[in-house]
Amino acid sequence: MEKLEKLIENELVGEADYIFCLDIDTKFYGRWGAESLGRLVGVIHPWLYNVPRNQFTYERRPESLAYIPAAEGDYYYAGAAFGGTLEDVLHLTKTCREQLNVDAANSIEAVWQEESHLNKYFLLNKPSKLLSPEY
Repeated sequence: MEKLEKLIENELVGEADYIFCLDIDTKFYGRWGAESLGRLVGVIHPWLYNVPRNQFTYERRPESLAYIPAAEGDYYYAGAAFGGTLEDVLHLTKTCREQLNVDAANSIEAVWQEESHLNKYFLLNKPSKLLSPEY
C-alpha cells in the first residue's frame, strides 16, 4: 500500500485519471476495458463469491484494525485487483497503510495482510463499481 501511495503522489498526479492494482502474476484471458472504470472499483474474490458470509476469511480478531464482525460484510473483495480514480485509490492506500502500521506497532498482522485491510476499507467505503469474479 505504501509503494502505491507514493507512486500516485510522486509520479501519477496529473499524468493519469485512473489506476488499477493487479497481482504481479495476473494473466489476461480476455478484454479488460473501459467498462471497469469507476471512482472506486472492487472485484469480488473468485473463491468466495458464492459462499455464505460466515465463511468469508475476514480478519476476525478485534485487536486488528482490519477486524470485521461475523454479522457484517457484504462481499469478500480480492486484493489481487482493485482500482479507481487517483484520488480515491490514494485515500484507500493511505488509510490501509496507516492501519497496517498501527497493527504492526501492536504486533498484529491481519490474516490476509493488505487484503484484510482492503476488505475493511470497502466495508466502510463501498466501491462505486463492483466487478464480477471473472476479472
